[in-house]
Amino acid sequence: MKFDGKVALVTGSGRGIGREIALEFARRGANVVINYFRNPDPAEETAQLAREAGVEALVVRANVGDPQAIEQMFAEVERTFGGMDILVCNAASGYIRPVMEQKVKGWDWTMNINARSVLFCAQQAVPLMEKRGGGHIVNISSLGSFLTLPNYVVIGASKAAVETITRYLAVELAPKNITANAVSAGVVATDALKYFPNKEQMLEQGRARTPAGRLVTPQDIAQLTAFLCSDGATMIRGQTIIIDGGFSLLPPG
Repeated sequence: MKFDGKVALVTGSGRGIGREIALEFARRGANVVINYFRNPDPAEETAQLAREAGVEALVVRANVGDPQAIEQMFAEVERTFGGMDILVCNAASGYIRPVMEQKVKGWDWTMNINARSVLFCAQQAVPLMEKRGGGHIVNISSLGSFLTLPNYVVIGASKAAVETITRYLAVELAPKNITANAVSAGVVATDALKYFPNKEQMLEQGRARTPAGRLVTPQDIAQLTAFLCSDGATMIRGQTIIIDGGFSLLPPG
């Protein structure tokens, strides 16, 4: 799969899964837009790695939970590249608490960043993709959209919304030659896990209960994401592709 001359924007791509996705596209020839919110250093590091792969890299600070910031980000992409071909909505946040400890603030924060941003990033991306004759959208979900995981209620709800939005995008954007799919990953050992009080238990159970014999890696997710943006995946529309080494196939225990 080659993406020479394409432009790919990956939200939340300063580090972790987002970084690996951005670099996967860069290694395959795409110019990349690296989005971050709080910490510029990892984002600049990602951009430098992309440039070393021989492509252009634009770093844009934007809180995707803010619709105005989304508009400004896409305006900068248009000024720099004139259009875009690939949007990967990876940025995520959330209040990790049990049901009875959740607050309205946590609900709004989580839903705005994880789910609302998917819709409004897509709205902004479509005109830029139409300039290129079409494009691809991939939204990153998680198994918590249908599995009940500890302290995950609000994030799980937001990911279920992501998958629903993806289906609507796939249907309504098909006439514009734009595909939309979601990738739902199992447990991945990234810095994001440090916010979970049961981190070690999650990792241990993930390793023990995955039929493939190992955890999913950011590279696994990046390769799947790239495939969904390739010509070989043209007829995959509105699907949530689970990549978990078989973890979700087993009964709880």
